[in-house]
Amino acid sequence: MMRLSLTLAAALLSSAAYADTTLTLYTSQAPEIAQQTVDAFEAAYPDITVEWTRNGTSALMNVMRAEIEAGQIQPDVLLVADVINLGELKAGGHLMAYPEAPIQAYAPETYDPDMTFFGTKALTTGIAYNTNIAEPVSTWAELLSEENRGQIAVPSPLYSGAALNHLHALINSDVGWAFYEGLNDLDIVPEGGNGPATNAVATGMVKYALIVDGNALRAKADGSPVDYIVPDDGVSFITEPAAIMASTEHPEEAKLFIDFLLSEEAQKLVAEQGNLPLLPGVAAPEGFPALEDMTLLGYDADAAVTANEDVRAKFADIFGL
Repeated sequence: MMRLSLTLAAALLSSAAYADTTLTLYTSQAPEIAQQTVDAFEAAYPDITVEWTRNGTSALMNVMRAEIEAGQIQPDVLLVADVINLGELKAGGHLMAYPEAPIQAYAPETYDPDMTFFGTKALTTGIAYNTNIAEPVSTWAELLSEENRGQIAVPSPLYSGAALNHLHALINSDVGWAFYEGLNDLDIVPEGGNGPATNAVATGMVKYALIVDGNALRAKADGSPVDYIVPDDGVSFITEPAAIMASTEHPEEAKLFIDFLLSEEAQKLVAEQGNLPLLPGVAAPEGFPALEDMTLLGYDADAAVTANEDVRAKFADIFGL
């Protein structure tokens, strides 16, 4: 803890060296969360301005592919949902390694062993349900009943990085592709990201939603009739990793952004925003399930990067997208 605090303090003392620098950030964080994150960073480093663009991770990756093809990469740093998309950028040589990143207190599974991307929080994807119109279920398969026809909000992995991660996790588990085929049989059309799905279940437009824990539990804390289920057969999880683009013209300032996200201050902000922090010793938000009490559905990230195009194509084919 002390090492992180001293590192941040030392950076603050030298912030004048970065006067009039503007970093460009691409992020999949919800707009209000992204603004809070940027505001906190700019308060710590007042000589650095962050201009940010927000979209779903898969949508941002489509933009990135076009920018790479045109040789006009815009962002200096990325803060997105999952490791699959960052793994694709890493494989293409588009991410900058940062071996000196302050990860000493973090578990090794939360960051890339080659030090090109770093987890900033833990988000599980489970089942949210509207407590006024739906009953809790225990497994993913229990959702696939006739009474739920058209009543399940599902973010699209063609748009959302968390949904893409969830897709890879489920198809590499005992749940499998049969779950998605079952959703299609019930006239479920995956679309958008976690925000619209959260709104749909919170307002009673649907009975269930496949969303990240923080969205569901924040809605519950705000008074919506929503609760969050951790299915017995497991949940997917992401770490919302951050990375520096190899093309950045501001590598030192970009490193400061990574340093900040990994600092105790930023990890406390993660908890205040309603997500599970990854830094040991920083308390989780009240009401969150403990990571050790869940079955976590992992998968081989490198294999997922290789298979991703085929997986996305099969998903689109199932739903006619």
